[in-house]
Amino acid sequence: MPIKRYVLLDRDGTMIIEREYLAHPDGVELLPKAAEGIRKLQATGFGLVVITNQSGIGRGYFDEAGLAAIHARMCELLAQEQITIDGIYYCPHTVEDACDCRKPRPGLALQAAGELGFDASQAFVIGDKALDVELADAIGAVSVLVRTGYGAAVEKKGTCRPDFVVDDLAAAADAILQYVAR
Repeated sequence: MPIKRYVLLDRDGTMIIEREYLAHPDGVELLPKAAEGIRKLQATGFGLVVITNQSGIGRGYFDEAGLAAIHARMCELLAQEQITIDGIYYCPHTVEDACDCRKPRPGLALQAAGELGFDASQAFVIGDKALDVELADAIGAVSVLVRTGYGAAVEKKGTCRPDFVVDDLAAAADAILQYVAR
């Protein structure tokens, strides 16, 4: 039996509206077409994992309980769309901490792969920043840059080379499904 493939999703600017250092669950709002794309991936058998840098914890803007409330709200909104996330992995550190879990380092992706039993190199990474593309490169995965959040500016800068650049999560799902159908 083949191993289930996974999509590693960035949170802010990719799944939910980018709000700098989101610190309260009331600010959680799914981006247009996010649920549509995620639901399509789930319906075709992909596992779904959120990988997110949350340096607001390390900076003292919010605590882990606050982050848990934000993630609970996000999962509640996704559940209303019949979507279940297999895991949420976050880095609470700042850049200065030089940890192994902060994207673009592969620590969280490899932790998720180990705990959920998938091959990280067979995954897809979707995000709106160069560090999401760099994470995909670090684990040998396929990268998809979405133009939501910071994505359009990242594309314009040309500082990274994603495998795909698309408008939103619905288009990302289509690109992934076309890629695996080849």
